[in-house]
Amino acid sequence: MDKTAIKVVKMDQSISDFAYWQTRSFEERLHTLETIRNEYIAWAYDTKPGFQRVYRIIKQK
Repeated sequence: MDKTAIKVVKMDQSISDFAYWQTRSFEERLHTLETIRNEYIAWAYDTKPGFQRVYRIIKQK
């Protein structure tokens, strides 16, 4: 995803968000959704996503 590209258009000439995302591939939409989700988690909870606890499995004899 190119975060540096900017295109300025008038509001009456812009396409809707729904129409824009319909032109994108499923993989790009999913990748963008995951990026937004990770940014929100970092902002809202001030943490990185991942496992909250580490568990150790001990093999019993």
